[in-house]
Amino acid sequence: MEFSKDYFLGGTILLINKPVNWTSFQVVNKVRWLIKSKFNLKKIKVGHSGTLDPLAEGLLIICTGKMTKKIFEFQNLDKSYNGTFYLGASTPSFDLETQISERRPIDHINNEMLKLESKKFLGKITQKPPLYSAIKYKGKKLYEFARKGETIDIKSREVIIHEFNIDQIKLPEVNFIVKCSKGTYIRSLVNDFGNNLNCGAHLTRLNRITIGEYDIRNSLSIEEFEKKLSQIT
Repeated sequence: MEFSKDYFLGGTILLINKPVNWTSFQVVNKVRWLIKSKFNLKKIKVGHSGTLDPLAEGLLIICTGKMTKKIFEFQNLDKSYNGTFYLGASTPSFDLETQISERRPIDHINNEMLKLESKKFLGKITQKPPLYSAIKYKGKKLYEFARKGETIDIKSREVIIHEFNIDQIKLPEVNFIVKCSKGTYIRSLVNDFGNNLNCGAHLTRLNRITIGEYDIRNSLSIEEFEKKLSQIT
C-alpha cells in the first residue's frame, strides 16, 4: 500500500534504520514531524517498539496511529545484532560513551578461548544493566546518576541468549553476532565476557539487524523515508 494520510492515521508499522548518534526518541519525533507536515495534520500518534542506544544503529519498528496499541507485542520479540568489541580495555558505560578507565593485557587470549567462552553465555543468564542506561530509578534515569559519579545498586535481571557467535577476530577487536530475548543489554554482555576472560572489554559498534521476523534489509533510512513522502502528490 502506498503512503497516504489514511495509511498513517489508520495505523501502520515503519521499519526505520536508525543512524548512529540519533536517539530513538529523535527518530520518532522526526517521523512524526514529516508525516504531520506532509499531510497537514495537527497530531498523530507515533511511537517505537524498543530503544536503541544513541551510539548504536539499526532496526527500529515505528508504529503510527492505531498500531501504537500493539507496541508492547513488538517489544516482546527476540532481537539480533552484529557488532564489535575491543578486548583489553574497559569503560564505565561499557561502550564508547565514556573514556577507558582500565587496561589489562590480552597476551593470554587466543581464538579458541574466545569461541569457547561465548558458548558459556548461551541460554538463560543474569546480567546487570549498565549504569549508563535509561532505566528509571526513583524517577530519574540511571545515566543521570552515573554522570554525577553516583553509584546505584542495580538488580540483576534474567535474559536469554539464543546465539552468541564470534564472527571475526582481529585482536584486540572481535566481531560478533547475538540473538537474544527482550531486555538484553549487549553492552553488559560484552563487559561480562571481557571480565570472564580477565582482560576486560567494551563495545565499539552495534547494529540491530532483526526484531522478530522484521529485518533491517527491509528498512528505510530517515532520508529514504523523507524522499518517499515527498514524492506523494
